[in-house]
Amino acid sequence: MKHLITLTLFLFSLNIFAQKPCDYSTNVTDSLGTYKSTKDYMISEKNFAGNSSYIFYSLALTDDLPTLNVQIIQKSKDFLKANCFDKNSKLYLQLNNGKIITLIHIDQENCGTMIRDEKGFDNRVNSGIFMFMKDSFEELKKSPVSMMRIKYLTDTEDYVFKKEFKSELTNETYNPETYFIESLKCIE
Repeated sequence: MKHLITLTLFLFSLNIFAQKPCDYSTNVTDSLGTYKSTKDYMISEKNFAGNSSYIFYSLALTDDLPTLNVQIIQKSKDFLKANCFDKNSKLYLQLNNGKIITLIHIDQENCGTMIRDEKGFDNRVNSGIFMFMKDSFEELKKSPVSMMRIKYLTDTEDYVFKKEFKSELTNETYNPETYFIESLKCIE
């Protein structure tokens, strides 16, 4: 009986500590090289007074170069300000251990695309690709992220990460603080 209880506890603990499998939206190897990208993951959601904004992350590996793809979607019936990414744009991640990780935007200007939907809402979709600095992976794998700052061409915005939230858009639960801890293994 003692062995049965020990075996049960052992199997239960394996299930608890098992890592989630990587979920890729793209995983291609051809004559030009390799590219793999994780599925989009919601990091932030704001809904207030008819205005909505969503931020999604995905990690990509292009021929051994890891990058963070950031997609920002804004929806409003009011005027939507264009925040542009350029070669000087940066993304700062403040970790719970007090350290700050800096990611640098690729040399490509992007102000997003404006789309009007059938309900009269303006939707702005803006994407940016950020490169990791040397040795930032180890810190991101160890400590949760508490805050993100995005430096645009003409503006800076801060986002406080929640430990967990349930999205009104997708009705799924997300854990933004531990995104890198759980996902960086997918592009190593």
